[in-house]
Amino acid sequence: MNALTELQQFFTDPLMQRSLIAAIIVGIAAPVMGTYLVQRKLSLLGDGIGHVALTGVALGWIVGSAMGLVEKDSLAIPGAVVAAVVGAVVIEFVRERGKTSGDVALALLFYSGIAGGVVLIGLAGGTNANLMAYLFGSISTVTQLDLLLIAGLGVVIIAVGVGLRSLLFAISNDEEFARASGLPVRAANVVIAIIAALTVTVSMRVVGLLLVSAIMILPVAVAQLVTASFKTTMRVAMVVGVLVTVAGLMITYWVPLSPGATIVMVTVLVYALVAAITPLVKTSHSKGVDPHPDVPDDVTLDEEETCNE
Repeated sequence: MNALTELQQFFTDPLMQRSLIAAIIVGIAAPVMGTYLVQRKLSLLGDGIGHVALTGVALGWIVGSAMGLVEKDSLAIPGAVVAAVVGAVVIEFVRERGKTSGDVALALLFYSGIAGGVVLIGLAGGTNANLMAYLFGSISTVTQLDLLLIAGLGVVIIAVGVGLRSLLFAISNDEEFARASGLPVRAANVVIAIIAALTVTVSMRVVGLLLVSAIMILPVAVAQLVTASFKTTMRVAMVVGVLVTVAGLMITYWVPLSPGATIVMVTVLVYALVAAITPLVKTSHSKGVDPHPDVPDDVTLDEEETCNE
């Protein structure tokens, strides 16, 4: 009965209700964008954008201080959104024009972003400690305004990621073929960059900027273990995202752990469990018989069904 009472308190506490809603939104939205990044082999892009967003957080502090706001971090999330979007678009143009390789572009994001954030937060009158909640997440401090911003951005991410899935998949799967087919490749790449930036800022409060890529990529990695097509991978990843964010949040309600790190560790454990079980299940079903004898040896079922998406 005591456990039921505590569980009831978890769902009725206004603070936990806001945290739970934020976790669910991030759990749904982040894997949507992560599916495209995995397809494009840009799994670490979220980390780079996250470091740029840190500079935006510091800029928000500076503007808040200049405006004399009581809470100097009131504009932290809007500042992070602006900085992340600008940084993502700039990197996309740099990548497209081929002026530098992808890993060098990401390195520029990593180092300039985090250094800029530390320097600017000092100019704003804050300290490095003020950045910790954004670096590692602080879902328990989500305010009503934060929740509205997270919900609004989450709707945009899901609407674009799901609504434009056919176009964005075509660009992500084979950019050169899409360009030859007359598809708006540049516009689609900019859209992907912007939505990736929005996903990072949405996830910032939940798992933190240093761990944001994990909640975008790991649910997709779990889904890929049990699915074959792009569409199904995205759907399963969204379900996994919700389950791990809610599970991680519930664990930290009773155990004094960092919510962001706990959510990521739960996701890693889920991946390890699925990775261990999936081969056993496939072996028991196949029993040594090739279920797709017409598929060439050098083409996997994943590739065949994904290309048919």
